[in-house]
Amino acid sequence: MSVIVDYMTTKHRECDDVFSEAESAVSQNNWALAQQKWQEFVAELETHFHAEENILFPQFEQATGMTAGPTQVMRMEHEQMRALIDDINKALTEKNKESFLGTSETFMVLMQQHNMKEEMMLYPMSVQHLPDAEKVDQDLKHYCDH
Repeated sequence: MSVIVDYMTTKHRECDDVFSEAESAVSQNNWALAQQKWQEFVAELETHFHAEENILFPQFEQATGMTAGPTQVMRMEHEQMRALIDDINKALTEKNKESFLGTSETFMVLMQQHNMKEEMMLYPMSVQHLPDAEKVDQDLKHYCDH
């Protein structure tokens, strides 16, 4: 498998793990840990989104000429997730366990579907179409890991 696919998929799993830790902390009414893990998750997720939106997607669009295709859908889903993050932030601030867990369940479903589309379609298509996928991979790693 390609470096882009492997690296970005690994980043998805790392985000999933921290997300689960935040949910678990809320379930146990450990609001301080929940806040810490949630902030960590959101920071990682935003870094991931920005790497895709500023590096991968533009490179893909330039290489393929597709600007109204998969990257447009991914950007739209990023915005949907950002809106749900706002709702979850509110629930966390209010220490509203029911609201947090209900909204986080919706978020998780959207995120899993989104990640699957990227991992099974967009990332492999990127590797296929990008003239210098290795360089893009290095740019993504530099952006995400610093």
